[in-house]
Amino acid sequence: MPQPVLGKRVRYHRRKAGMTLDALSTAVGRPASYLSQLENGLNDPRASLIEQLAEALGCTQEDLTDPTPPTRRDELEIAVERHQRENRYEELGLPWLKPTARTPDEVLEHLNSLYQALTAADEAAAIRPGDDQRAANNLMRDEMRERNNYFPEIEAEATRVLDAVGYDGGPMSERVFTDVVAHYGFTVERIQDLPDSTRSITDQRARKIYIPQRNRLTTRASRSVVLQTLGHFVLGHRDSDEFADYVRQRVEANYYAGAVLAPEAHAVRFLKTAYDREDLSVEDFREVFYISYEMGAHRLTNLATEHFGLTLHFIRSDAEGVIWKAYHNDDLPLPADVDGTVEGQRLCRMWGTRQAFGSEHAYDLYYQWTETPSGDFWCVTYIEPDRHPPHAVTVGTDAAQAKYFRGSETTNRLVSRCPSPACCREPGKSQSQRWRGAAWPSATDRSHVLSGLPAERPTFSKFPGVDMVEVFDFLDRHSR
Repeated sequence: MPQPVLGKRVRYHRRKAGMTLDALSTAVGRPASYLSQLENGLNDPRASLIEQLAEALGCTQEDLTDPTPPTRRDELEIAVERHQRENRYEELGLPWLKPTARTPDEVLEHLNSLYQALTAADEAAAIRPGDDQRAANNLMRDEMRERNNYFPEIEAEATRVLDAVGYDGGPMSERVFTDVVAHYGFTVERIQDLPDSTRSITDQRARKIYIPQRNRLTTRASRSVVLQTLGHFVLGHRDSDEFADYVRQRVEANYYAGAVLAPEAHAVRFLKTAYDREDLSVEDFREVFYISYEMGAHRLTNLATEHFGLTLHFIRSDAEGVIWKAYHNDDLPLPADVDGTVEGQRLCRMWGTRQAFGSEHAYDLYYQWTETPSGDFWCVTYIEPDRHPPHAVTVGTDAAQAKYFRGSETTNRLVSRCPSPACCREPGKSQSQRWRGAAWPSATDRSHVLSGLPAERPTFSKFPGVDMVEVFDFLDRHSR
């Protein structure tokens, strides 16, 4: 039982009962000085005294032993005193501050917030597992924002190969797709026993790219996987033990796949028509080029700023609002850790990407306006039903540019005050009081967040998360 909290609760119930220390002293047979020290957290009473105190104060023993401070003021006083006992505070060389009745609540709020910020900064500076991964993701996102997510050298390579195989627009035919792969000297073979930890395996000696059979991977998805795999070789990627290289290579390979399946010249022509009609739609874009909604959303961010001056945001997240991937150059106030990391952060409950999961028509396109401290933003969210767990892909922009998009006339409008905890991260005061000490939730295991990559360094470090024993066994079977 935390002594400071017990003392605060005794004082709270004594004052609530209208008793002085002397009166309480007489009732329980203990000196007033002892009770004063108890209320200040300096004495640890026995169970028998707690029983006497509860009877004298007209409350239950549970009222006194409840581990939560009775008021916000008490909570702040305990927090400020606790902070000052930590080594981090002692290292500052500051004198001890004893909160008194004359210390305003606002001062205690500020002191507590400042210390929490200091703690967060120290934690961000500490060496933690996965820091190299977080830093690599942050640097890559910064570069993508600086380039407006446009890579002209990859666009040029995609244009070159498509011209070479005679592509003339529209959804890519199977013949054109096969010719693109063959242009680089590769063939594709579908097999049933591809290891679960892989999307594809390439035998570089035989120049074969193995992918799952159609019962495990649809034609549309398989083209994306093959072209992403092919992109590593086309763009000259090399094995590396640096996670930053792994992140860059994945981004570039994904970009290459999109640039081949939705070629720049043809995509811009289609988007220009929709832009002029103020009817841009990822849904139409994906249908015209026979690509996934996510790839269509990515491709829109590749081309919209470069060719139309539109700034956008893209978010991929789960039903709990946890961000898996994000990009923005429209000043959307994405939640971020103290080091700038976006992945793993939780979106505001009021944002469209979370509201979509709870909407009446969850698997339709969901449009919403959101008022934020950084301005108003419009977005469209699409939940991909064939993903497990289901995840949402959101594309949006600020108020000034929303008119160019289909769905901007929606009447769905919510207000977000995040990062203020009062917006959606803390329960209301009355609700907190009603359930204080009675609720005991058990958290869900979050293996997709906590173990996104294996802790050990893999034999082939460019392939984190892949079981290389399975890969080599597979290649042995298929190379005989």
